[in-house]
Amino acid sequence: MFRLSQFMQELKHPVPVGERATPRGPVVIWNLVRRCNLACRHCYSISADTDFPGELTTAEVFAVMDDLKRFGVPVLILSGGEPLLRPDLYAVADRAKSRGFYVGLSTNGTLIDESNIGRIAAVGFDYLGVSLDGIEDTHDRFRRLPGAYRRSLRALCLARDAGIKVGVRFTLTQDNQHDLPGLLELIERERIDKFYLSHLNYAGRGNVNRKTDVYHGTTRRAMDLLFDTCWSCVERGVEKEFVTGNNDADGVYLLFWLRRHFPHLEGHMRARLAQWGGNASGVNVANIDNLGNVHPDTMWWHYSLGNVRERPFSQIWSDTSDPLIAGLKAQPRRVKGRCAACAYFDVCGGNTRVRAQQLTGDPWQEDPACYLTDEEIGADGAQPRLTVTPYTRQRMRREA
Repeated sequence: MFRLSQFMQELKHPVPVGERATPRGPVVIWNLVRRCNLACRHCYSISADTDFPGELTTAEVFAVMDDLKRFGVPVLILSGGEPLLRPDLYAVADRAKSRGFYVGLSTNGTLIDESNIGRIAAVGFDYLGVSLDGIEDTHDRFRRLPGAYRRSLRALCLARDAGIKVGVRFTLTQDNQHDLPGLLELIERERIDKFYLSHLNYAGRGNVNRKTDVYHGTTRRAMDLLFDTCWSCVERGVEKEFVTGNNDADGVYLLFWLRRHFPHLEGHMRARLAQWGGNASGVNVANIDNLGNVHPDTMWWHYSLGNVRERPFSQIWSDTSDPLIAGLKAQPRRVKGRCAACAYFDVCGGNTRVRAQQLTGDPWQEDPACYLTDEEIGADGAQPRLTVTPYTRQRMRREA
């Protein structure tokens, strides 16, 4: 995840770059249930409105949760399917909060109304995220349910008014990119705390629909708009969080945006982005599916590292005998093609490996969704145009 707002805040208040922090355990996105009342076009779990056999019991979930806590996992994102369709969701969420996890709820929002918002608020979720695929007509078409947009928006407003931090997740495709400006206006008008732009990843129905992935020029225009919107909020003192996911080239593209607007801070930001390091799948991000299979992230459901019924998550995650997890944890990753030649590899970390795997069968090939040109990344033999020294060195010179 690329936390754009944090980097933008540094344009106003840059601080020296320190050592890269290494969390003890990864953030875990946990698909507690696969059942869903919707059949969205880009669903990575290919959920449906039916019960799936073999899902973890409440007792098994609690046991896994204890192992996650001992392993140092700081965050649990409870997801699905639609997590509100799991009968023991509140018991699971209550226990996660009591164990000290940061707990998020990822929902489509259509099942939240006045009858259950009080119980949801009582859990004390640290965050509640709802996916919107565009403004009303677009969203309902993607979700294949008339009225889904209005129900999801009502859920966001109810949760917001109940004191829960709320956010909108938007997966960018060629078929909905025209609604991005309207969604950015919506989150300001409705006082939504967070906006998460997800690039389409080739997994589940997203893999089937990858022909609708946005062209690179459209991606760049979308990112320009998101950067401008985020900076406007920072300038105006509006507290709003903007993040992106599933395309770590966004960090490099931010440097190009800075080159136009704040060239004197490009060097400092280059060092800060290298400290971030880009893609964290298999390192700081993990996924457990409804059957207990462990994956490098939510887009790797076709590849299991092991099952928590057979081995604790802590053992599975630490076992580098699996070639994929070993490759993801390698520093640096041994990528190929344009990614190997990229002068900004330390910023994006080779981007999202699952797209390369889906298209070529080789997870270490170049990411086909990188929207930067060979010239921009120095892959054509040209040197990247970075001549500014980092802020830390500028500060040292001024103090001298």
